[in-house]
Amino acid sequence: MDRRMLTPYGLKFNPFTPEVPVEALQVHPRLEQFCWRIEHGLIGEGGFALISGDPGTGKSVALRLLAHRLASLREVEVGVLTHPSSKLADFYREMGELFSVPLKPHNRWGGFKALRERWIKHLETTLTRPVLLIDEAQETPVPVLNELRLMASHRFDSQMLISVVLAGDSRLTQRLGRDELLPLGSRIRIRLNTEYADTDQLMAALRHLLETAGNPQLMTDGLMTTLVEHAAGNYRVLTTLAAELLATAARTQRDTLDEKLYFHCFSTTPKRQRRSA
Repeated sequence: MDRRMLTPYGLKFNPFTPEVPVEALQVHPRLEQFCWRIEHGLIGEGGFALISGDPGTGKSVALRLLAHRLASLREVEVGVLTHPSSKLADFYREMGELFSVPLKPHNRWGGFKALRERWIKHLETTLTRPVLLIDEAQETPVPVLNELRLMASHRFDSQMLISVVLAGDSRLTQRLGRDELLPLGSRIRIRLNTEYADTDQLMAALRHLLETAGNPQLMTDGLMTTLVEHAAGNYRVLTTLAAELLATAARTQRDTLDEKLYFHCFSTTPKRQRRSA
C-alpha cells in the first residue's frame, strides 16, 4: 500500500504487512526466553536450536527477531541460508558466500576443511561462534542436514564450531525423529514451539501493532473483536484480514474501520446472486 494512503489514518507504516519494522513486533515471554538462551548460551557454546510450529503461528517472526538481536552483538557473524532446499553442491556454494570462504563445490572435502578452519580460527580469536539461521528447514535435504551436523562438530563432538537455528513446521520435527536424522535431533539443545494463539493473545498482538504504527484507535473495539474471533488462533490470518480491511477503507475513503466494513468485505454472496452468476 502506498505510504501516502496511510497518512489520513495517522499511520507511520502499514501494521499488517509482513515487512513491519522489527520494533513493532510483539515479544511474548516464551520468545524472550528463547532469544535470551540463544544470546547467552548457544552463541558461546555452539550447537543446534529449533523453532517449530504450524504455519502462521510465528516461526519466521521469531527468527526475524532473533536475527535482529544477534546482529547487534559484537563479534558475532550471522549467516542466513536463503535456499534451504539446495542439494550439497549448492549448499556449499551458499555457505562459501555467507562466510566469505572461497569454495569449490565439486571438492566437498576442500570446502568442508576450509569452513571448519575458518570457524576454528574465529573461535580462537573471539571466543564466539558464527551463527547460521535456516528458515523453512523442513525443505532441507537429509544429506545437507547431516553434512551440517558433521561440519559443526569438533574434537569428537566435544566442541561445536557453529550455532545453528532451524525453523520449520511439523514435518521438520517428524523428520528429526527418524533414523537418518536422529543424531541431529538428539543434538537440539534449545527449542521453541510456536502455538495457535488464544483470543487474548491475538487481541494483544493487534493492539500492539496499532499502537506502534501510530494510531491505536484505527479500529473500533467491535471490529477488533470480530477479527480476533475469525482468525482461528492464527497470527497470519489475523493480519491478512486486517490488511484487506485497511486497503478497502483506503480505496473507498472510509474514515473509520468498523464492523460494517468487515461485513462489506467478507460477507457471503446470497444464493440467488451465486446462481445467476
